[in-house]
Parts: sequence; structure tokens; C-alpha cells
Amino acid sequence: MTVDKFQVGTGLSGYVAELGAAFLCADLRLADEPRADHASYLAGWARALKAQPSILMSAAGAAEKACDYLHSLQARLPVLVAA
Repeated sequence: MTVDKFQVGTGLSGYVAELGAAFLCADLRLADEPRADHASYLAGWARALKAQPSILMSAAGAAEKACDYLHSLQARLPVLVAA
């Protein structure tokens, strides 16, 4: 992701998805496995955040709403009990 891509409005969804995944992993106590490309991916985030720090709060807010929505769906599912 480049800063230019975010500035034209197409990059926020990537930040929302990544933060949402991190939030859900934390909620569900799932371990995240580092990947070889994480360093370069995070470097892109760092450049974008340096250029426009407000994107972190925008993305985090949208990710939180998405996670809340997913949790609300889970609350509506019937509880299955093993026999």
C-alpha cells in the first residue's frame, strides 16, 4: 500500500480489514503467525501514517464497528450442545 493509494481513497479498506482481523484474533484469543512479508507491509503503513496520522483512528473506528457487527451476528446464532 502506498501513501498515494490511500490519498485517493482506495486504501482505507485494507487498514480496516487488517485492524479488524487483529481485533477479532485478540477477542478470540487466536495467535497471529508472522509472515515473511509483514515487515515490508508494515513499512507501507508507517509511511501512510506519517503522511496522514488520522487514518489510524478512521480505520480503527471502522474496524471496531465491523467487529461489533460480527459479534452481534454470533449472538443471534443458536447454541449447539454436543450430545
